[in-house]
Amino acid sequence: MYYILYELYPIIPEIFIAGSSCILLIYGVFFSLSKGKPLLIKNVGFLSLQVAVLSFVLSFSQEFYFVAIWKDCMINDYFTQDIKYILILFFIFWGYLTFSYNISEKINSFEYWILKLLSLLAILLILQANDLLFIYLVIELQSLVFYILASFKRTSEFSTESGLKYFVLGAFSSALLLFGISLIYALTGLTNLSDLSKFLTGILMGDILLSTGIFSGLILILGSLLFKLSAAPFHMWSPDVYEGSPTSVTAFFSIMPKLPILSLFYRFLIFSFHDFINIWSIILLVSVFLSILVGTLSAFSQKKWKRFFSYSSVTHVGFFLLAMLLGDMESISNSIFYVIIYLSTMLSIFSIILSIRFFNYNYHHQTRYLDEINNLSKINPTIAIIFSIILFSMAGVPPLAGFFAKFFVLLCALQAGAVGISVFIVLMSCIACFYYIKLIKMMYFNTGIRWSILYPINKSNALILSINFIFSLILFYEVEFFSIITHWISLAFLN
Repeated sequence: MYYILYELYPIIPEIFIAGSSCILLIYGVFFSLSKGKPLLIKNVGFLSLQVAVLSFVLSFSQEFYFVAIWKDCMINDYFTQDIKYILILFFIFWGYLTFSYNISEKINSFEYWILKLLSLLAILLILQANDLLFIYLVIELQSLVFYILASFKRTSEFSTESGLKYFVLGAFSSALLLFGISLIYALTGLTNLSDLSKFLTGILMGDILLSTGIFSGLILILGSLLFKLSAAPFHMWSPDVYEGSPTSVTAFFSIMPKLPILSLFYRFLIFSFHDFINIWSIILLVSVFLSILVGTLSAFSQKKWKRFFSYSSVTHVGFFLLAMLLGDMESISNSIFYVIIYLSTMLSIFSIILSIRFFNYNYHHQTRYLDEINNLSKINPTIAIIFSIILFSMAGVPPLAGFFAKFFVLLCALQAGAVGISVFIVLMSCIACFYYIKLIKMMYFNTGIRWSILYPINKSNALILSINFIFSLILFYEVEFFSIITHWISLAFLN
């Protein structure tokens, strides 16, 4: 009995989310119409947010102890514990932000919120995964939910197309992951990351055939994870999926999955395959170069918000990976620091995008095109000022949060001796500033054919936008404090 409780205690929040999802599913089925349109969609949404809040309270009130559970398939350490707080908090922010959007866009299926809870469950399980087979299972759980969410707007052919593309390419990515895991297991007989870390120490000095086979498996797994992270050259699904999905789902894709997949990079590369650093660092360098090049140049030709920010996210993924080149605790710390600022910035961006709703005679529509913000400084000067400052932060202008994020990542790259890629990134960042400045020019200097009427920003969007905007402004004053927090989180990999 005590052994079972010992195994269950670290995953109490996950058990609570899974149980609540099942109860909400039964609740939705019983209280919906025979045609499948639920009567209590608002109720299910608020209950889902309440589940997320209570899971945060449960996670925060847990007594921490370092433990490997379920036959070492899962691990609970400082990293998983602290990142769990951050992700649940961002999920609550996202849910509160998109609640009114779902009502106005008539997303009236109660299954939407249950799928979001299941995706949160998968994300939290990915954080704690410590076994290759378990990693495959939880990534598949997350992917299956994402395929459904991408095609959730059944009345839109674009949404159906995005879900189908995501499914086909995602299945190919999963096959690569499983093939890589099979190769490593066939050669070593191990799937546990802790056991692999011990086994692979000094392996390059041993059997060449064995090390070559393991290297092949490593490449396949890296390719699959880079696809999940939407890093170039595996980014081709991202613009289409972002464009076709409902805006609330696009916001979820751009915010929630990044940090869990990066946690797999930390455990897989820096913890288990650290002796292969001379090999995987080259793969990461190529991916960083292509991500920043493709993301920066492709964003120039985009005319729609979602495609624009999908390529922008590809560029930021390049910075995520660049910080890992050192392969030590500091690289993890700087990478986490960058990701947290990126998540906060994207939450602010989508707060603004969801707030720009136009009223035309007897109908209203959400902004889709970049040129729809023409003359925004006169229509709504407050949003224009906040949007401008957030864009400056994304461009890396000091003393905003984005500058410190890029500064720490570039410092990490220089310490790793990657001078050439650092110079290239600085040049590409200067080029990227032009399309951010172009958006600011549209708001302040372009005049539209006619004046648009905007709906007033609702309270939830204003609250989320204010919190993240203030965070972006005041970070420079306490940058050392936030840096200490990320160093504390990365201490789990000090061994």
